[in-house]
Amino acid sequence: MRNAECGVRNERQEAVRKVKCGMKGMLLLAIMLVCAYAGDASAMLTAKANHDHITIDFFYHGSTVGVKGVSDAGRDLVIKITSPEGEQVMKQKGKVAGALWMNVGTLKFENTPNMYEVFSTKKVDDILTAEERGKHTLGYAALADHVGVSPVTNGLDKAQWFGEFVKFKEASNLYKTDFGKIEMKDLPDGHQEYYILTPWPYQATPGEYTVSVYAVKGGKVVEQAESHVKVEQVGMVKTLATMAKDSAAIYGFLSIGVALSAGFGVGLVFRKGGGSH
Repeated sequence: MRNAECGVRNERQEAVRKVKCGMKGMLLLAIMLVCAYAGDASAMLTAKANHDHITIDFFYHGSTVGVKGVSDAGRDLVIKITSPEGEQVMKQKGKVAGALWMNVGTLKFENTPNMYEVFSTKKVDDILTAEERGKHTLGYAALADHVGVSPVTNGLDKAQWFGEFVKFKEASNLYKTDFGKIEMKDLPDGHQEYYILTPWPYQATPGEYTVSVYAVKGGKVVEQAESHVKVEQVGMVKTLATMAKDSAAIYGFLSIGVALSAGFGVGLVFRKGGGSH
């Protein structure tokens, strides 16, 4: 009887052991599948911005930034450079009394980057669906849907004022969309290398800018990589900017003193001598 009980117990233990082994095998297989999938889905796309730390001093008048990296072969690419979003204000002009152009109101643009540049291997509208463009805010049409404009009464007013806003930003070298200027080079391993060099406008304010690179296939973004560009004031420029922000009165007196000194110096240079004429 005792032998029978031992036999049953051994069978149960063997059954439990087999179940545990089976579960371990399934877990191992699942891990292998996940790793294999992760290996296939791992980001091939890379992005690196050179000259990613721009300093503003007295001699600063803009710079250049290059973006380079590697992607899978056969991918179209879109590169977007943006500042953090915020609220921007523009004066709304109109005719008063049917004759004079004057400021008649204020327009607020919300969720708006101060700087917005998009470069692509082909026209963005040709390589991405409208849904994908809107999802990643690529192109002026997608940005217009993303931005809030107030006060406006209808969609036509919003489109009109957003168009004027873009014209102003383009004139300030802060907004740009372009295609066909990304240099592409096939690599021996079957991948492709890309590079673009773009001017960095002196109008871009200090802060951290995001460089987003999108790999496109079949009308959709299949990979995304990011880099960053930091712009900061240094030296006397930083000191004066900090003083203007934190000690406005002292900065005002200093500015008046500098202006008076400059005027006095110019007077000395161009003075023709004493006596009345």
